[in-house]
Amino acid sequence: MGKNPIIQSIQLTRYRFPFKDVGHDLAWAMGAFYEPGGQGGRGVLGIQIHTDLGVTGEYMSIAPGTFEQIQMFASFLIGKNALERELFYNQAKAILRKNDRMGIGPIDIALWDLAGKLYDAPIYRLLGGYRDKLPAYASTYHADRQPDGLSSPEGFADFAEQCLEMGYKGFKLHTWADGNIEREIETIHAVGKRVGGKMALMIDPCCAYNTYADTLRVGLACDEENFYWYEDPMKDGGVSLYAHRQLRQAIKTPLLQGEHIHLVEAHADMALAEATDLGRADPEYDGGITGVMKVAHSAEGFGMDVELHIAGPAQRHCMAAMRNSNFYEMGLVHPKLPNIASPPVYADGYADELDSIDENGCVDVPQGPGLGVVYDWSGIDKHKVDELIIDR
Repeated sequence: MGKNPIIQSIQLTRYRFPFKDVGHDLAWAMGAFYEPGGQGGRGVLGIQIHTDLGVTGEYMSIAPGTFEQIQMFASFLIGKNALERELFYNQAKAILRKNDRMGIGPIDIALWDLAGKLYDAPIYRLLGGYRDKLPAYASTYHADRQPDGLSSPEGFADFAEQCLEMGYKGFKLHTWADGNIEREIETIHAVGKRVGGKMALMIDPCCAYNTYADTLRVGLACDEENFYWYEDPMKDGGVSLYAHRQLRQAIKTPLLQGEHIHLVEAHADMALAEATDLGRADPEYDGGITGVMKVAHSAEGFGMDVELHIAGPAQRHCMAAMRNSNFYEMGLVHPKLPNIASPPVYADGYADELDSIDENGCVDVPQGPGLGVVYDWSGIDKHKVDELIIDR
């Protein structure tokens, strides 16, 4: 369609957004939870890829550790055709071979945004997407200590019922992560008895259980309540193929694994090892939109579904172009808090909050060019920490 867009510079801006009534304690509930009077925060990396045609690819990333990794390969992109995402993806994999490769995803997403703007089309259409409504599940904050929060099995059951009444098709527990297995099991039964059979139920302990025996006990409780999936239970970091194969053979509830491994090769190895029933992918963690679609298509060859991690515009576009995906993760949600995983960076009304679903429990895929969202670059400037421009 004429001249190719050549990358001239990459602008990286770091922000820190405050969140009220959020506690911060890395020894409790994975570090962020409801605490009136508390002051939490979230780091965000703003990315702008500028080209000689005046088309700019943009993305706001919440992935950890990406600022340093992007600097390791960004100079490779200067002077390159911004549409050659496959070249970038594979070169960045090689450059970051001694790292976890988390830096690839945010840049790839910004390149897809640029392509969509160049062709005046939403990303999911460029991917061959076929749906623009995505069924969502409510994915909770971790437990807290407050009587009016998620501080008991009954509190989680009450919130599950609230989400069901709002139209959500599923509900996922993030619980205490403190080793109290009896309370974990009690919570599974409380939620199952309250809303089981009315919505899909999931639990994600976030790699918190100390022993296989405890992990198995929780899995058997999930079996009793007909849970839809059981995610990342063991304190192995979510990567042990042997342990998860053993667990998968011992329980009926499907396992969902893969959030803590990166890129298509590792996901394919987990499938071949029969260590999971459902795949997990994230455009920030798995090499961007390019990488997620590789994971999705690889899993499709195994007859396996892939569920995308957390909410965001990139996730919506990927899911809209995936046949083998069931739910959009609306998280993290809480009856008293905004979503700390989705800082207020938008100027166009885009949101991933508890009330962002429609009456059918679905979210829309943005229809504008690229990611289809408008970032509030000037409005968020007060939260700016620092900035780096790479142009050679």
